[in-house]
Amino acid sequence: MNIATRRYGQAFWLVALGAGLYAITFLYSRSASAVPSFARQTGYTCNRCHINPPELTDEGRKFKLNGYTLRAGQAPLSGQTGKPGQAGQTGLPPISTPPDRQKSGLDLLAYLPLSAWFEISNAGLKKPQPSAQNWNFSLPQDVSLFLSGAFSTHSPTVEDIWSSTPAWGYPWIGPEGVPTPTATAIVDGALAQDVAGLGGYAMWHDHLYGAAAVYRSSQLGQSLPNAGTASQFNIQGVAPYWRAAWQQSSGNNYLEVGTYGMHVVSTPLAVTGLRDTFTDTAMDWQYERVLPQMANDMITFHGTYIHESSNLTATFNSGGARFVPHHLDTFRTDVAYHAGFRFAPAIGYFVTSGTTDSNLYAPQPLSGSQTGSPRSQGFTANFTYWPVMNIRLAAQYTRYLSFNGSGTNYDGAGRNAGDNNSVYLLVGVIF
Repeated sequence: MNIATRRYGQAFWLVALGAGLYAITFLYSRSASAVPSFARQTGYTCNRCHINPPELTDEGRKFKLNGYTLRAGQAPLSGQTGKPGQAGQTGLPPISTPPDRQKSGLDLLAYLPLSAWFEISNAGLKKPQPSAQNWNFSLPQDVSLFLSGAFSTHSPTVEDIWSSTPAWGYPWIGPEGVPTPTATAIVDGALAQDVAGLGGYAMWHDHLYGAAAVYRSSQLGQSLPNAGTASQFNIQGVAPYWRAAWQQSSGNNYLEVGTYGMHVVSTPLAVTGLRDTFTDTAMDWQYERVLPQMANDMITFHGTYIHESSNLTATFNSGGARFVPHHLDTFRTDVAYHAGFRFAPAIGYFVTSGTTDSNLYAPQPLSGSQTGSPRSQGFTANFTYWPVMNIRLAAQYTRYLSFNGSGTNYDGAGRNAGDNNSVYLLVGVIF
């Protein structure tokens, strides 16, 4: 049986499983009581803070800024699990508003407003393995017109409150076992779950948001002292990250525009020696409009543009690049229609381009580039249905117009960009 046959066989059983779960939840569901842990604390339903997880409502954004608390609440412990066609879904944070029984979301210190959120998901391959581990600690303080706090995360942009930055941007789900474009900007997930960071944030007058953090390498599963030989990125000193955004509401309209970026000095595959440097500067935007004439359905737009400038001195001297200076540009945008809190069709466009380098992007089967170009371009369409608040049924299709520099024979071994198109089915349970 070939891979395609097995894949579609899995898809059939996933659809059958999804239909069975839907039948069970339809027959035995009761009026709103409970979903993830924050909803259990408050008695509120998930749509109080989420449009379509991980997208946040205005109340959800405020709640996350407050460290997943308003003033009090029971210690939140929550999780999620899913059975997709090939892999477990990426995480989505549980958000809501707690009652006033404690000072913090996670009651580690009764008099300190410290809260924490953890996420672990697993790839549903033949041998299940962790596919994502994120965490975010928050220490918020609300003073007059300022809301400020400190945070610690394991991935840049995890602390962000918008769905336009990489950690929570579209597409919100995706398979683990399929080819993806080789070139990725540092701030666009290249360091995810590979670093540890500490930073602070502030919101002024519910309009101007700013955040800054520093990150160090913290590779999972590495023995200490870490020789760095298994990682392409070993941060020297600290890597600064910055974020600024302005949000504005007017009637049924909401707009956010912002910027973010990161500077990294790294010794690839070593802890000392020659260095590569990366500077990412980015902009993002998010627009929401409530449609009263459509029973308060909502349409949302997100987008981001990332420009990366790099000097690959270490990679050049090892023969891994033909030039020292490089650049990489990434653009993504998406639109989603939220029919109540049940249906959410969405479509997005993405394109990455940059310096052509036949050493850095060398020909090799599947993941290489015949042309030496990092250019990849395509569309992702997603349809999500929530039969009840904590069960997600989703189907996603990704189509590549070009992949690693070309539409046909992109790897030099006869593989076309369209061979990497994928259909992804997901049944997710949040608990």
